[in-house]
Amino acid sequence: MRREQEFIDGLHARLDELIRQAESGVTDALAATGGTFQARLERDILVAERSGLLAAYEAGEHGLCFGRLAFRDGRDHHIGRIGIRSDDADRTPLVLDWRAEVARPFYLATGHTPMGLRRRRHISTQGRQVTALHDEILDLTDTERTGHEGSDADAVLLASLDAARTGRMHDIVQTIQAEQDRIIRAPHHGVLVVEGGPGTGKTVVALHRAAYLLYAHREQLARRAVLIVGPNPAFLAYIGEVLPSLGETGVLLATPGELFPGVTATGTDTPRAAAVKGGAAMADALAAYLRDRQTLPETALEIPHDDGDLVLDAGIAREARRRARATGLPHNLARATFAFSVIDALTAQLVDRLGADPFGGPNLLGPDDTAQLGKAVAASREVHAAIAELWPVLTPQRLVADFLADPVHLPEADAEAIRRTDGPWTPADVPLLDEAAELLGEDDSAARAAAEAERQERIAYAQGVLDLSYGSRTQEFEDREDEDSEVLAAHDLVDAERLAERHEEADHRSAAERAAADRTWAFGHIIVDEAQELSPMAWRLLMRRCPTRSMTLVGDPAQTAEPGGCGTWEKALAPHVGDRWEHVRLGVNYRTPTEVMEVAAEVLRAAGNPSFRPPRSIRSTGVRPWTRRTDDVAGAVASAVAEHAEDGGRTAVIAPPRHHAALSAALPDASCGAAPDLTRPVVLLDPRQAKGLEFDTVIVVEPGELGVSDLYVALTRATQRVGVVHAGALPAGMDALEG
Repeated sequence: MRREQEFIDGLHARLDELIRQAESGVTDALAATGGTFQARLERDILVAERSGLLAAYEAGEHGLCFGRLAFRDGRDHHIGRIGIRSDDADRTPLVLDWRAEVARPFYLATGHTPMGLRRRRHISTQGRQVTALHDEILDLTDTERTGHEGSDADAVLLASLDAARTGRMHDIVQTIQAEQDRIIRAPHHGVLVVEGGPGTGKTVVALHRAAYLLYAHREQLARRAVLIVGPNPAFLAYIGEVLPSLGETGVLLATPGELFPGVTATGTDTPRAAAVKGGAAMADALAAYLRDRQTLPETALEIPHDDGDLVLDAGIAREARRRARATGLPHNLARATFAFSVIDALTAQLVDRLGADPFGGPNLLGPDDTAQLGKAVAASREVHAAIAELWPVLTPQRLVADFLADPVHLPEADAEAIRRTDGPWTPADVPLLDEAAELLGEDDSAARAAAEAERQERIAYAQGVLDLSYGSRTQEFEDREDEDSEVLAAHDLVDAERLAERHEEADHRSAAERAAADRTWAFGHIIVDEAQELSPMAWRLLMRRCPTRSMTLVGDPAQTAEPGGCGTWEKALAPHVGDRWEHVRLGVNYRTPTEVMEVAAEVLRAAGNPSFRPPRSIRSTGVRPWTRRTDDVAGAVASAVAEHAEDGGRTAVIAPPRHHAALSAALPDASCGAAPDLTRPVVLLDPRQAKGLEFDTVIVVEPGELGVSDLYVALTRATQRVGVVHAGALPAGMDALEG
């Protein structure tokens, strides 16, 4: 053990030096001039590497190095969270990154298929201190003995599973199983669906897959970033430390309600409203509503003009609208075609009126006269006001707000469910806003023109500087004209355009930060957790964010609870990728003990799914879930929480929302609300908030008031024990629970 401790100490010293070097490199890169694509990419990669080193340093208590591989051919490699090389001329690897191909035997080798290994060592650490070693002999001819050999190959895994929860998800880099490794390293092209029941590790596998892809495709993903979508803020806080502990920070984490820049979705929909808003029919309804905003005048509009009123009638507007729609451009971009068509028609009215030959001859106005009249019409405020009335410039927020106030093109019952005249945006509104943005488009011509004008000003200023430099050197060159002078002036080394670029304000944001502010950003890869909950409209939004359809989707249809959820993978994906997606299933439950999983499975069977088979739990605690019937539910929960406090770890009280006020009063130290602190000893949640989380102890309140899916989720959050407190009747499937 002393030898491994000395090695770990040396690793931390080397990491300190690498961080110093990275800080210097990043400082130089940020100070460098130029805003070219290559410069930005190099800065992104340097910043990502620096961030990864810092994250690995901060995660040192999880262990920089956790394994060692001894090959039959004499090779010996340590395995760690990040790759670390020596500072000698050969840059000898001190630790291999767990994602490197040569590290795969650490996860896949068996006695039957040793993959060239002689032995495999697991190194357990606490902070920087080595606490245990566990050696597995894979070559039976190996006679070496270290005293750390063990016959139980799963000892490290089981120790990790039995450890108390901390309120934050830990990585599994030391205990990745073979079925998980194959998913983590799968090719990143196309859609990969990872299905698994509670506790199968699908979330943490997806996160390790993100880390692997960032390692294997660093340059591409540093440029385009990876998006991870989770169901709620509590979940994102729970998983937030996994990727940093693996040295990766260049990832954007967001809920579906956070994917429209500038909008914070704090409102709440009824289940019925959320289902209607999430339905595929909303796309057609919004498109039809937008077409309604491209109107024709009911009566001709008379527009004042110095040479007599102009008349904009339905015929002119109809033809202009036809031309605009024929462009196929989004509404705001097609508006220019509409406006030009109207202006041309009104200009023709003036030409006919002012240039008419009283004797019936050809029009007396020439092309120059017509052009002047056209400019005058185009400059008229009244003309532009009329155009704005018939084809208004719209924002996504304005269009969706107007639609929700008068949701036409929907059945009356659906329209009534979503009708709203005010209030904050809800998560179900965000896909509607994104759909509206696609329909409208963004006319950025004015912004681009302003930017180009500013650029030309910088170039002109730079040219002036160069001219001054040239003039000041002219006399010097003349004085030295008899000499063999090769002195270079500034204008010999750089032109005005490049000099101006050097003084542009550099964008030091990472790719993930830029992506968060840009609705049109195309991500290199998207990972979606609880993907079965997404509505058809939410899928449309996500598919726009990843035109290459490079996605990892994880979820469990049996846990679908959102009213707008698609429910099946075929229904969710067919409109976007047809049958061009791969499906894998995780079948081992690492979290939930057998005793708890049996009860959860029986709930689903009793609810109408008699053939349901849960994932296989790999451990048993010997503790059956208990129930307690009482008239004082809040008091009984408080007592149960106090009893289990002696067991240690984290306790979650999962209850229907209507009980939260009373429970919060009875549990003053419990964290609750929209974004509870999961690191507190006790948290109060509703079943939707509990999705994807895990706790040592779970107390379920009034299970009879929960839907079947919500109850299944609540019961399967526990790693050790489950209790049930209720005043009402227990639902079918829970009758046999011990009191």
